[in-house]
Amino acid sequence: MIKTAYNGLKTAWKGLALTIKHFFDARESKKVVNVKEANYFDQQNGIATVQYPHQELPIPEVGRYQLDVVIDDCIVCDLCAKICPVDCIEIESIKGTEVIGKTSDGSVKRLYAPKFDIDMAKCMFCGLCTTVCPTECITMTNEYDRSFTLVTDLTYHFADMTEEEAELRREELETQLTERKAAKEAAMKKTEEK
Repeated sequence: MIKTAYNGLKTAWKGLALTIKHFFDARESKKVVNVKEANYFDQQNGIATVQYPHQELPIPEVGRYQLDVVIDDCIVCDLCAKICPVDCIEIESIKGTEVIGKTSDGSVKRLYAPKFDIDMAKCMFCGLCTTVCPTECITMTNEYDRSFTLVTDLTYHFADMTEEEAELRREELETQLTERKAAKEAAMKKTEEK
């Protein structure tokens, strides 16, 4: 009984001594050191927590963080939305009546994107969408601090086309398709008459 009490006090004293040691070691904070530096693990004493936002840990070059889209370089191929395992990318496309332009890498744009939304609340930051993009318009940035009170604020809208412009493009396409169909029927009628 006395031996058990002695062992209990001895164990409690060891724990308390360790706590007191850490208390005195924590009078200064650890310096933020880059992961690549040779002495990264050398700092044993000091406050271990990072005093965010006053201190920030260095961001690795290959980190997967916030997605960003340069919509002018998007050819609306829909590959990113198809490969996304959690379906967080929504794209709507409208076929142009003619070539609409070129991307920065020289790819021809033939489709308009009235809707290009990414729901970052669903995103699992796998990076698959950035790998399949042929024009590299979708990339991962080094921004990771996105705090919002509403989950709906985590849906980012990258399309710059208004609803009125989208409706105008749809009408133009419908008109072109109607004209082509009428011309085709007229050509068929002409060949039947001969």
